[in-house]
Amino acid sequence: MAGTPAKHDVFQAIADPTRRKLLKLLSNEEMPVTAISGHFPISRTAVSKHLRVLADAGLVKERKVGRETRYKLEPEPLYELKDWLQFFELYWENKLGALKRLVESDEQDL
Repeated sequence: MAGTPAKHDVFQAIADPTRRKLLKLLSNEEMPVTAISGHFPISRTAVSKHLRVLADAGLVKERKVGRETRYKLEPEPLYELKDWLQFFELYWENKLGALKRLVESDEQDL
């Protein structure tokens, strides 16, 4: 995928809860769409559309086995998300630290 830009970015792809569940499901094993769709209360066509978005973002890879297409997680694009979130950890840690100090000072007042 080095030369072809993704049609969807990682952030768009994981914005949908169904697609996040698909990624978790595919993290353990390669699966055909028929097996995947059994885990969701939506049609196989809808699952295929979600898989297409994930594939366009580079998050899943497709492989033909006979007449069947199998899908598996491709985790490398998630590093972009990890790097982006890592920037904001500083703010979370500061807020959690302030909350801890507040709670500890309230406990001392008791």
